[in-house]
Amino acid sequence: MNWGALLAPYIQVVEELKVKLKGIRKQFEYESRHSPIEFITGRVKPVPSILEKAESRQIKMTDIEQKIQDIAGLRVVCQFVDDIYTIVEMLRSRDDLSIIEEKDYVSEKKNSGYRSYHLIIEYPVETIDGRKILMAEIQIRTLAMNFWATNEHSLNYKYKGRIPTEVKERLQRAAEAAFKLDEEMSKIKSEVQEAQRMFHRK
Repeated sequence: MNWGALLAPYIQVVEELKVKLKGIRKQFEYESRHSPIEFITGRVKPVPSILEKAESRQIKMTDIEQKIQDIAGLRVVCQFVDDIYTIVEMLRSRDDLSIIEEKDYVSEKKNSGYRSYHLIIEYPVETIDGRKILMAEIQIRTLAMNFWATNEHSLNYKYKGRIPTEVKERLQRAAEAAFKLDEEMSKIKSEVQEAQRMFHRK
């Protein structure tokens, strides 16, 4: 399989969506309004990860593009929990992409403690062979959720998905602490935003 040719349009999807999301952030800044977007990252799944996922889910090589939804992945990180839903609404109203699936792990966390909002989208990209509609996953989460999820991901990698019970329990407590932090910050959101506006006006 020519992985370079297969993944090139996905790289384009990630780059185009990053530009568009950064554009939204800039528009809020120009209007001196609170941007629901703190920062954006994106990646195309490495080939070994694609193969691993295909193997674990018994997906044929010919079905990879139809059945693996997160070959292109973007992460949008926010300051506050309600910013997550603001971004979801903004993405729902766009006509340059279509949302085909939503998973709200913010209000319905996973057993591990993981919280994030996942969107699976279809996005049209212009290639040398014409237009292709590709799937991408957008994860939207707060800074606290992102900090927790990054560490959990590292531990899952270290223990090959079998995190020891004691570490797992600590992770769950940390997840609750992270969510408590988000809840407390939400209560002083207007104070924080006013302070940020004053800082930007300087």
